[in-house]
Amino acid sequence: MMKDQLIALLQKNARLSNEELAVMLGTDAATVAAEIQKLEDDGIVKGYSAIVNEELADPDLVTAIIELRITPKRDSGYEEIAHTIMQYDEVESISLMAGAYDLSVTVKGRNVKEVSMFVSQCLAPLAGVLSTATYFVLKKYKDKGIVISEEEKDERGYYFP
Repeated sequence: MMKDQLIALLQKNARLSNEELAVMLGTDAATVAAEIQKLEDDGIVKGYSAIVNEELADPDLVTAIIELRITPKRDSGYEEIAHTIMQYDEVESISLMAGAYDLSVTVKGRNVKEVSMFVSQCLAPLAGVLSTATYFVLKKYKDKGIVISEEEKDERGYYFP
């Protein structure tokens, strides 16, 4: 049970110290440290990252979600093409999907043209790619459970006569 609670706490805030986590979990810091090490060794925890409001950090950054329809290879299915795609620096994430398309690829670039060129020159020509559909992210409201962009509240209130 502690494993699940520890993972949930780390996902919310990986900057909590082992001592803080121990208090929250009702154990000691050494036990927390050992459990975190085990999670890392077992490949459950793959890394730690900050959740950033990219609009504030780099207003020119462009994020796109690309849907790929793929013809899977006989022996390797989607694995080979997914492995090829994830080698590109522009690729932030790639997932196998069920539904109308096969792979979902999240890409970041300096501008729309850069992302479009990446899709047309790197992804679309790959053997096995049947089609692509690109969607540009206009605004991110929530990421990994954290609210990124909150609406500014009008403190004046509303008046209905």
